[in-house]
This record gives sequence, structure tokens and C-alpha cells, in this order.
Amino acid sequence: MTTTVQTFVPAAAPKPKKAVKGEKLRGYDKVARIPIKVIPTVEAPKKPDWIRVKMSSPAEVDRIKKTLRKQKLYTVCEEAACPNLPQCFGDGTATFMIMGDICTRRCPFCDVAHGRPNELDKDEPRNTAETIQGLGLKYAVITSVDRDDLKDGGAQHFVDVINESKALSPNCLIEILVPDFRGRMEVALDLLTETAPDVFNHNIETVPRLYKAFRPGSDYQHSLDLLKQYKARRPDIATKCGFMVGLGETEEEVYALLDDLKAHDVDMITIGQYLQPSKNHAPVDRYVHPDEFQRYMDYGKKIGFFSIWAGPMVRSSYFADRQYYGEDCPAPVRSKKALAAEAEGKTLGC
Repeated sequence: MTTTVQTFVPAAAPKPKKAVKGEKLRGYDKVARIPIKVIPTVEAPKKPDWIRVKMSSPAEVDRIKKTLRKQKLYTVCEEAACPNLPQCFGDGTATFMIMGDICTRRCPFCDVAHGRPNELDKDEPRNTAETIQGLGLKYAVITSVDRDDLKDGGAQHFVDVINESKALSPNCLIEILVPDFRGRMEVALDLLTETAPDVFNHNIETVPRLYKAFRPGSDYQHSLDLLKQYKARRPDIATKCGFMVGLGETEEEVYALLDDLKAHDVDMITIGQYLQPSKNHAPVDRYVHPDEFQRYMDYGKKIGFFSIWAGPMVRSSYFADRQYYGEDCPAPVRSKKALAAEAEGKTLGC
């Protein structure tokens, strides 16, 4: 299996912009300084039949966006260019992204902008809580950019959002999808142990062999330890972890990753297909067939996860409430023509 990024840098490559406080760096300017360089994609591979998004109400999508803009809030759905946005917004759900829209990390798979973030918005916890209340949510997912510039990694801000949201919507379940708090784990765990969410989620993203290329600034074992230590402190709180496939990993490496997550007391798993946000991001190594995703779910159930969702369009907060309540993972949306062709031993759209 070949890796999907290389160290070659074209001689004519422009000098990347320097980070200026409050200014977003995207594309080449974001990834140019990472250790393993991304070669821009000339022609993206054709997406297969199973990479399909179910459309929902355009009016509801517009309503959610207007509500978010009014409260000066961000969503990871928009900032990370999630392909499920039309469906989730159309169903009246969104994943709130706190602490701004500029990340201190430069992960080449992610479309969230990099740079030097602004100061925290002291009104954001209240605005988030009011939006959750106004939308009538019964389950809300709160994530964030990485904030390596903060002494607690932003843990207190998560606490403030949880407290404000529970005060206005006491019956709403809160799932937090946290950064790795690298270098600040103990203080972050102390804060989030005292004020706990209903689900503690942290994404490990990929297999350890690919960390240097795809998760610069992060550490595989550190992410595992974060999940295990939180569970040890709060065994009553569900822990959750997500990662992507299609980056260059092997099937055997995915099984080994699932074994590691089980050994670190994770309850719920999400596995989805990596989709390249732009030609300057890490390219897709392959499109994983739905049958392979099913094998991962079968294996996860065999080793004892409470829930494992795996599929082409699955993301860490994809129908998070349904997974929390133990529902089965939705099947990929596929065309009858493609299914008939596969039954005859052919493949369409790969």
C-alpha cells in the first residue's frame, strides 16, 4: 500500500504566507510547512456509487444557517466542508464548533483553516446554549478547533458551554468532541471530570503508521491515553472515538486499531471514508467498499464495543443521537444499477 503524501516540493512552489492573528490559512498556505509535504492533486479519482448524500429540506438548511449567523456561531459541518451538511441541517441538527474557526494544527486531511486564533469569545457559551434551546435540540454535539495557545487547551470553555447549555436545556444530552489537549491533559481532565458531558468523544483519525503524514503535532498513544484516563475517572460517561479509512491504511491495521481502542475502554466507534476537501489536501488513496465497512462493524461487535458505526458517509457526529441510543448504522445509499452490476461481477464508478 503506497502512502498518499510525499516529501517532494516543486522548485517553483510559492513561499507560504505567515500566520497573522485572526487570518485564516487554507490550502497550500496551511499545509506547506508540515513535515511530509502534500503533492497537489491534478485529477481527482471518480467517486464510486456508494458516495452519495441524501438531500433534505432546503428551507431547514437555510433556517439553521441563519440562526447560527445571528448568534455568531460556527459549525464543523460548514468549516470542515462535511458532505453530510445538507442532510443534517435539513433534519434540524448541527455540530457546534467552539473557540473560533482557526485551528493551531495543520492536518492535511482537514478543511478547517489554520492560523493564529483570536481571543475566546466570552459570549459564545451563552450564545451556544441559546441556540440549542431555540432549535429545541434533544441531543447536541459540541466540538472545537485545536487551541494549543491556551493553557488548558480550551477545556474551561467546554465546561462553560456544558454548564450554560444544561441550564437552558436540562433535558438535552451533550456530546463533546474534544481535541487531544496535548501537553495539557491533566488540567483538561480535571475540569471535564468535574463538569462532565453525556458523551466524551475524541477522534484518533488514522492508524499509527500514518500519523506523521496526516496528524502532525499529535500522538497516537496520547490520544489513546486521553480516552482511557477519562473513562477511568468517569466510568459512568460513555466514551467515543472516530477515524477515517482510505488514507493508505491496510485492513489489518484497522483491526489492530480497533483492538487498541477496545483495550483503552472506548464504548462507541465511528469509521468513515476520507474525502479530499481540495486538491491541496491529502489525496484519497482508495474508496473503501461497503462490504469492507461491514467487516469492520462485524469485528467491532465481536470484540465487544457497545456500538460501532462504519460506512462511507459516517462521520464522528453523524446521527450521534441514534448511535447513543443503540440504533444500527444506516446503510449506504446506493443505486439499483450499481447493485445489479456488482451482482454480475462488475464494478461501477470506481
